[in-house]
Amino acid sequence: MTVHPHKVRVLESYLSGTWRAGKGDGKLLLDASTGQPVATIESSGLDLADALAFGRDRGGCALRAMTFHERALMLKSLAQALMEKKEAFYLESFATGATRKDSWIDIEGGIGTLFAYSSKARREMPNTRVFTEGAVEPLSRDNTFSAQHILSPLQGIAIHINAFNFPCWGMLEKIAPALIAGVPCLVKPASQTAYLTELMVRHILETGILPEGALQLLCGSAGDLVDHVSEQDVVTFTGSAATGQMLRRSPAIIRNSVRFSMEADSLNAAVLGPDVAPEDPEFDLFVREVAREMTAKAGQKCTAIRRVIVPKALAPAVADALTQRFAKARIGDPRDEAVTMGPLASLQQREEVLARIEDLKSEAEIVPGSASTAAGDGAFTAPVLLHCDRPMAGEAVHSVEAFGPVATLMPYETLEDAVELTRKGKGSLVASLFTNDTAVAEEAVLAMAPFHGRIMIGNRQSAKSSTGHGSPLPMLVHGGPGRAGGGEELGGLRSIKHYMQRTAVQGAPELLGGVTGRWVTGAPGREDALHPFRKSLAELRIGDRLVTRSRPVTLEDIEHFATFTGDTFYAHMNEAAAKRNPFFEGRVAHGYLIVSFAAGLFVDPDEGPVLANYGVDNLRFLTPVNAGDALKVQLTAKEISPRISADYGEVRWDCQVTNQNDEPVAQYDVLTLVAKEWTERV
Repeated sequence: MTVHPHKVRVLESYLSGTWRAGKGDGKLLLDASTGQPVATIESSGLDLADALAFGRDRGGCALRAMTFHERALMLKSLAQALMEKKEAFYLESFATGATRKDSWIDIEGGIGTLFAYSSKARREMPNTRVFTEGAVEPLSRDNTFSAQHILSPLQGIAIHINAFNFPCWGMLEKIAPALIAGVPCLVKPASQTAYLTELMVRHILETGILPEGALQLLCGSAGDLVDHVSEQDVVTFTGSAATGQMLRRSPAIIRNSVRFSMEADSLNAAVLGPDVAPEDPEFDLFVREVAREMTAKAGQKCTAIRRVIVPKALAPAVADALTQRFAKARIGDPRDEAVTMGPLASLQQREEVLARIEDLKSEAEIVPGSASTAAGDGAFTAPVLLHCDRPMAGEAVHSVEAFGPVATLMPYETLEDAVELTRKGKGSLVASLFTNDTAVAEEAVLAMAPFHGRIMIGNRQSAKSSTGHGSPLPMLVHGGPGRAGGGEELGGLRSIKHYMQRTAVQGAPELLGGVTGRWVTGAPGREDALHPFRKSLAELRIGDRLVTRSRPVTLEDIEHFATFTGDTFYAHMNEAAAKRNPFFEGRVAHGYLIVSFAAGLFVDPDEGPVLANYGVDNLRFLTPVNAGDALKVQLTAKEISPRISADYGEVRWDCQVTNQNDEPVAQYDVLTLVAKEWTERV
């Protein structure tokens, strides 16, 4: 699909399996640089209650029938398909005012988030439809009654109400964890840049990769959307705190205790450490980061730096360095490759930013060489740096956010003052600290952490590898307390769990295993003549077990292991010293000798379906082993997780090592890779 930059099109919503236009004339959306019409948007007359029901019934049922790995592979295929169409998205993105470099964050950064979640889910989640969390909790002495926490997909729909600044990434970073969890989505983009979101959704749906009802799109006003939410639904919101609070107070959300996650205004801070001098690398890194965060996406980032907190003696040098960088900025239509900063997203947004600058000027003054501009048909605004001489007494500088290329320089006397200034923002998504002093880093980060969702420490060592102040990453939490909304997005599996219900299931171990697909201590095992390591995934069953013969441990074994490995710790080699140890009665066997002997007891040596041992989890040594003791192993197939895209899978084995008195000596999980099918080799 090719869309001419100036072709006016009518944006449609994709609801209940059909593209639908609103019944009114629609609002005209303009190109941020040229002022030319791009699209019209309207949602009146659309049946939003029916759309939510359609998503819950059609999309939810289809997604829940899939495993975590199947849903993760679905996202990978989708990401690959979108990458092939990325040039169409870049072309459309120019109308939003974003340069190609800015759009990379939105377009390829968003698609990369799909790739990241797909990989993370297949690596860290089982190929099942239920996710177990934590260890089994034994509730009886004889292991006849136990409990396990499980996570299962909510049987509702995730409503994502997004902001205008990242029309692609804002959608993709929210639908990725929801779809992997097994929950369908309805995306409502901000109107101003909805044409880019709509274009991407059209390409997504054209691939046919997602099941019907898994993704819906509402272009235009949300109308009565949140009036129809149920107790199984989730609502996420990115935007102004005022709008977010209004949504949070919606009667249906309150009545049904709907999960609500909000990312709102955030006066993020960058702090230059008191240890830094103008000639230090950290000084230049700090200035470069502030300038980049003020100008990338024309400052229209929820993570952009709004407060620049520096030692008082360095304030003039920082101001001078920043204005010199701003002077090099080339502001204009982002279609011009020489342009480094485009306009704001709309004329209305520019007026909003200019009004907020006036509010800030009640406590700060514009630094010479830094001034706003409002020329031409586009929504252009130059970088604006203000200086507040008394930030500790200020209020506006800690509460007014100009959502554009605007920041306020704030001098501080002590590190404690700097920390207090960051806290005056009453909760932020991110703060950065530039220092090369570990003591400064410790003091500042620990004091700032309760008020921030993420803290980035910058110094000379990480300069080349750092992802920067303003980059949310799929594996890290994106959100913040207080003013920032109190929500959390991203953060790997954390965000997937947000769309799932945690349930404590209690019962007999055998029944718990039936629910979770995992063998539980106390459940029966199955022993037969065929060694479990001779079974492929097609033959192996949960509970298949091997009980080995006994093997004595001699003093010669202990001494040989010590000499051979170099581990001559006194408890293994010195009888008198070992007896003085409160845990031992004399010389004891090495823990790793126990593990090695256990492997010698349960491993089948011949070529077979077990391809590799790739680790051990939860290893604990429970009872000391002395010379003369005898070891025995019970090995039970605990969990089987076939890899959907490979000819093998993971098998987790419960390994219990006991002595001649049946006392537990060691307990751990053995992790192996096992072929799905196996034919004996000759």
